[in-house]
Amino acid sequence: MATLIDSIDERTKLAGTNHLEVLLFSLGTNDETGRNEVFGINVFKVREVLNIPEITRAPEMPDSVEGFVSLRGEMVPIINLQKFCNFKSEDKPKILMITEYNTYIQGFLVTAVDTIQRLNWEQVKAPPALLSKRLGGLVTAVSELSDNRLVMIMDVEKVLADAGGFYEDELFDGIDKLALDQKQTILFADDSTIARTQITRALDHMGVQHIGVVNGAEAWRLLNDLADKCEARGEDITSEVQLVLTDVEMPEMDGYVLTQKIKNDPRLQHLPVVMHSSLTADANISMGKAVGADAYVPKFQPKELAATLTMFFDKQNTAK
Repeated sequence: MATLIDSIDERTKLAGTNHLEVLLFSLGTNDETGRNEVFGINVFKVREVLNIPEITRAPEMPDSVEGFVSLRGEMVPIINLQKFCNFKSEDKPKILMITEYNTYIQGFLVTAVDTIQRLNWEQVKAPPALLSKRLGGLVTAVSELSDNRLVMIMDVEKVLADAGGFYEDELFDGIDKLALDQKQTILFADDSTIARTQITRALDHMGVQHIGVVNGAEAWRLLNDLADKCEARGEDITSEVQLVLTDVEMPEMDGYVLTQKIKNDPRLQHLPVVMHSSLTADANISMGKAVGADAYVPKFQPKELAATLTMFFDKQNTAK
């Protein structure tokens, strides 16, 4: 186990703008299909992997939340992914993955962990509709490994939201509608259904119009189409979109590559780009700045997101 942890620590130091490194894990052999399906989680989000310590049970918790463990003085909630996914298997969880998402620390019980794989985002695709439906929307992306196995990237943000108590409605309290002189439109890209819902709610609270897409590739195609139309009319891209909000991890094209493309295109480079990600380590923020991101906001901090967006709108209004 120590070797695996060391490997994760070393790999999370690697920086790249078009690759995803995932730790492969299993929930056991599925009783219904007879397959040991492979799931993946970004190693940047894994703090450590360990054998399951003593879990303190707590009353009135969702069924999939087993309780808490004390980890260096911090009480960490533990989610049993088999139970959460309604995954029937004779194999019992043996491993605890401690993860950090959106400044929250939580543990996931899994049956086994495998290797770390580096995937090219261009080879990572949105899941087929049938697969997505079978797994209740819990898979945000899929990719084929070199040994022909299919790895499914789990939408952990959805797990945390559905498990209860992680993202509260009170987070939106205090976000007021902006006093805007003119229409403001944001293009946002995120592959997580939960993230798109949270972003939409924040923007609706602000009274800001929005266009949502599911990955960087779709955002890039749309921006190019809008830029071509604006150019033909002799208008600037800001007549259609005033800001781009992008996740980092997305199939086909990640947020780093999308930002780099925007900042390298003379028609688009003056568009503010705000990165909005559950990857909140200093290394990730530095990578965002390196490709030209104008700001970096952690998920899900809707008040901080609203304050950041308001700052850019105020600058744009002042410039006019």
